[in-house]
Amino acid sequence: MTGALDGVRVVEIAGVWSAWAGKLLGDLGADVVVVEPPGGHVTRRFGPFVADELHPDRSLWWWYYNTSKRSVVIDLDAPAGPDAFRRLVADADVVLEGEAPGRLAALGIDHSDMRADRPELIWVSVTSHGRASARSAEPWTDLTMSAAAGVAWPNGYDDHTLAPMRGRGNQTLQITGTFAAMAVLTALLHRDAGGPGQHVDLSAFAACNVTTEGSTFFYLVAGETVQRQTGRHAMAQPTQAVQVRAADGRYVSTGFLPMSAADFRVILDWLDDLGIRDTSPEVFFLDIGIARAGVDVTKELDPEALAILEAGRAALVHIAAHIPAVDFFEGAQRRDLQVGVIFSPDEAYENEHFVARGIQVAVRHDELDRDVGYPGAPFVMTGSPWAIRRRPPLVGEHTDELLH
Repeated sequence: MTGALDGVRVVEIAGVWSAWAGKLLGDLGADVVVVEPPGGHVTRRFGPFVADELHPDRSLWWWYYNTSKRSVVIDLDAPAGPDAFRRLVADADVVLEGEAPGRLAALGIDHSDMRADRPELIWVSVTSHGRASARSAEPWTDLTMSAAAGVAWPNGYDDHTLAPMRGRGNQTLQITGTFAAMAVLTALLHRDAGGPGQHVDLSAFAACNVTTEGSTFFYLVAGETVQRQTGRHAMAQPTQAVQVRAADGRYVSTGFLPMSAADFRVILDWLDDLGIRDTSPEVFFLDIGIARAGVDVTKELDPEALAILEAGRAALVHIAAHIPAVDFFEGAQRRDLQVGVIFSPDEAYENEHFVARGIQVAVRHDELDRDVGYPGAPFVMTGSPWAIRRRPPLVGEHTDELLH
């Protein structure tokens, strides 16, 4: 499959902050060469591991973040290391790195050194707070970045005696890497339009701080602090709860309020189908909602309109209490009602709707003599095909091919 970035060479210095961007670019067709130290980058020692075998070529963390890449080993601190790196970058379009400020300059291979004779080279540096900030010399993790940048604050439960929650799945690394990939794409477009290459100085803190839904903007614009809420958007003022247990004890979300006459008819028919209309609370308000041709929430709501909306939510809660969670979810979807079911990651991966979306991708691992299932494209663009081009590389697998 031909990708949008075919013909683009990216040299990535292996790192926590840069890995996701390199994967995105590689899966879009770029030739991404990841530079590792002898023995492999430290992220190869991040678990879990295939068959619980602690080995640099068995880390699932490494596998996920390094598809569609090739690996070379260069000891940048060795006398010959900087020259080997210069040879590798000589025909590159992009360098992607997340090194501590000053490290590459001390080796004579920073962006100012490498772009002096090649102004067309694009260089993206990713640090915790930007190169000019002393804080970028401090150690940072996904957990501490989630807390500091505000990503964790709006996530959690109505019970505020419980602490804010960090989202699972290395979200700050994903956010930062997505911004880094967008920076590369923008710089490539600028160069293709006749401009020079650029040095992009990317702050992970800034990227994450503007990716807090409305939290940052509520504070900056209105001076309000949002409050986390169970299963719904964090808001300065609390909103109605939406997450309830279904008949099998699993959680569902009653989603967006039904507002139209058609919604109210569908809910009444569903209650009838289940034989529970007579036990549903205040269901007569749904008939009133039909007679009113629905509720227009763009206008000021009178007490009767509020009662209709509350009856719609109560009816959905009543339905959920009588059927299993997945039946509630799929039954509502068939009726064009916007609700949700709380899936575990493995359930989502195996769900038929996700499978149809292409979330399961089989990648051949010759060293294991079998295919391995990977998560598919994080987004689908019909004009820019996405594909995992190759399995993640073994340590230094392409060193001889690219350097000797």
